[in-house]
Amino acid sequence: MISGSPFSLALLALVGLSLLGLPIGLAMIMGSILYLALSGQDMSIAAEQILNGLNGSYILLAVPLFIFSAGLMNVGTMTDRLLRFCNLLVGRFRGGLGHVNVVQSVIFAGMSGSAIADAAGGGKLIIDMMRRDGAYPASYAAAITAATAVVGPIIPPSIPMVLYALISDSSIGYLFLGGVIPGLLMGLAQMGINTWMAYRHDYPVAERVPLREVPRLTLDAFPALMMPVILLGGIYGGVMTPTEAAAVAAAYAFLMAVLIYRSVSLRDIYGAVLASARSTAAIGMLIAGALAFNYVVTSENIPGTVRQLLAGYELSQWQFLLVVNLVLLVLGCLLEGSTILLVVVPVLIPTAQALGVDMVHFGVVVVVNIMIGLITPPYGLLLFIVAKLSGAPLAAVVRDTIPFILAMLAALILITYVPELVLWLPRRLGYQG
Repeated sequence: MISGSPFSLALLALVGLSLLGLPIGLAMIMGSILYLALSGQDMSIAAEQILNGLNGSYILLAVPLFIFSAGLMNVGTMTDRLLRFCNLLVGRFRGGLGHVNVVQSVIFAGMSGSAIADAAGGGKLIIDMMRRDGAYPASYAAAITAATAVVGPIIPPSIPMVLYALISDSSIGYLFLGGVIPGLLMGLAQMGINTWMAYRHDYPVAERVPLREVPRLTLDAFPALMMPVILLGGIYGGVMTPTEAAAVAAAYAFLMAVLIYRSVSLRDIYGAVLASARSTAAIGMLIAGALAFNYVVTSENIPGTVRQLLAGYELSQWQFLLVVNLVLLVLGCLLEGSTILLVVVPVLIPTAQALGVDMVHFGVVVVVNIMIGLITPPYGLLLFIVAKLSGAPLAAVVRDTIPFILAMLAALILITYVPELVLWLPRRLGYQG
């Protein structure tokens, strides 16, 4: 006879199936079905929750569109042109190619909304540039590439912020605005670490770009540089919703690649569509599993239980945010970011609301935590990607990433305890929170 509560057994099944290698989305669906069966409920409720959640969420359309636009940018020459333009801006300083790495990630962040797309797109190119003639160690080139890619989903547009808006019913537009200053702050922190490392290890200064090349390089990159301007101007000018902006991003990337830069073939476009479809299916399955499992969590009143537990400790707003940061940073070492966002964060939101934490501020803090998790061992997905791209040993990449992690943790503390860093820009444009 099976003993234990339906919820504990469902949770055990979820963890066990995940450890056996089943995708986490499918594991959540199986755990939800087991819970419904053991608690005597209609098992079709799982399918109902998935269909209602996916069909009723117009904002989810933004996810595949941003993924597709990033795919088109990666298969064309747009990333290469942006790198040359970034080299023009900051390549002349000590550790110049490291600064180029940071700046190109900040610019690319305004186009893709995905850290993995950033690392996989320009990552290989910039790592090869930094390693040329032994200028930088492969492990350092990989480490700074992973660290700078983290900025991608903090500066708008941002796929994680779209998912947070889904679970919190927050405004995507104000979330996007809230991420601008924190993203730039993290970029500056990374440039500070790169400067320190460059002087410490005597990294070279890149060759200056001749003055006569400035107009050509600027004009070459101009169509790509206009993409964030069009997207953000359209959203905050009231011309388009964030979901419509995602469609515009995909269309603009397609037109640039095919008509302006003429850098892609039909095979390249097909490859981008196929890769985008695979990524979208993986994220869609994860969202579907989270929708089903969130019904289980709600049925068991887990958010209320957590709220009562935390209320027993009489935490202040700032103490609660400290606990959230610690929990999310630890979970980021072990779990994939979207899983944390869709399963763990909904449990924390009611307590945050009860304590008066602003939902836009909370969302940006959550996303920054999850992004730092992408470069924290042992799970840090970006570490595995850049180690493969660079050929450097994973242990060496982790070692060289630590100063950047510390800088980003310092930025996280500022973002957490100085809410105006997040809310100043949204409030300038009408946010009343």
